[in-house]
Amino acid sequence: MSGTMGPAAITPTPRAGVVAACVFAIFIAGLDLVQNPAQELAGLLVAAPFIACVFAPYRHVLAVGAFATVLATVPGMFDEDTTSARQLILLIAMVGCTLLAALISTLRERADAQVASLSRLADVAQQAVLRPVGPQIGNLSVAVRYVSASANADIGGDLYEAVDTPYGVRILIGDVRGKGLDAVRLASAVLGSYRHVAYERADLRAIVSDLDRAVARSVETEDFVTMCLIEERGGTLTVLNCGHPAPLLLRGGKVIALEPATTAPPLGFMPTATARTERLEPGDRVLLYTDGLTEARRAGQFFPLKGRAWRILGHGTVADGLLSLENALGTWVDGNLDDDIALVLLEYTGGAVEPASEPRPAWEWMATKRVGS
Repeated sequence: MSGTMGPAAITPTPRAGVVAACVFAIFIAGLDLVQNPAQELAGLLVAAPFIACVFAPYRHVLAVGAFATVLATVPGMFDEDTTSARQLILLIAMVGCTLLAALISTLRERADAQVASLSRLADVAQQAVLRPVGPQIGNLSVAVRYVSASANADIGGDLYEAVDTPYGVRILIGDVRGKGLDAVRLASAVLGSYRHVAYERADLRAIVSDLDRAVARSVETEDFVTMCLIEERGGTLTVLNCGHPAPLLLRGGKVIALEPATTAPPLGFMPTATARTERLEPGDRVLLYTDGLTEARRAGQFFPLKGRAWRILGHGTVADGLLSLENALGTWVDGNLDDDIALVLLEYTGGAVEPASEPRPAWEWMATKRVGS
């Protein structure tokens, strides 16, 4: 359901750090043995434990320091001009630098462990807010993906949800301003409200009003949530957009941006959204996304979503399409994203057109679903 983009380079292992430090120490000791007596390189051996401490645990750093200290004494055994005082100073410097490097390694390990713990907590919090969706809801094949910009403990406020209601399949995608626990708290409030009112409100505009009030109760003056809400019923797609990137309709090799007739502000600013309707055909696909996708840059150039959408998303399953999109995006930005991205791709698989009669009450519909399941 989720992925993480990070630096493309492979992080060196502790073993590689130790090997590099030992090779450096041997190289310096060898040069010191064959160099001009007027030049002394043994002092450079103090760098060996610092090289190791970048990647290796403190025990390995101490071992490297001990190895470098032994090498530091070798030139003095063959050089009659080397005084005992100079040799003693070098040994004291080696021991002191080794202990300092071991301390740095210990602090680094503690920081790494803290980041790993926070990352696990962030992942748990994200999964508690964003429930699994799909693969089939009503007449729609649905796939979702959350692409994190960082492997650290940053938690984004991107959100999505899809529910099968007595009024049709309703899918919500949104983006909370900001990051961290405050963003997750607001995303949770929006999703909690949506999961209730989506089954109760026949009119999508009433859902928008309910969600706007939920945001107003939960945020400061400058906070807001962009949102796009769609409903599929009997092959008709209805779109309400509140300050969010427009969904893309993929049909027969063409990509159509489902822009609203009039713009509406995000949730938190009392939006009045105008519905846009489209008649779906079997095989049509619709991509919902947050602005981290269109704002992904490489050398100042934005990711060409509309130009590549059909080639990337128009083939295979909807899950295959989102994986291809994530791979294409990672290649474009070289693995470095500035913002998290929520992606929802759906495909209309067709179905009988529902009669124009009023839908059954939510309680009756849900009771039928439980009996039939």
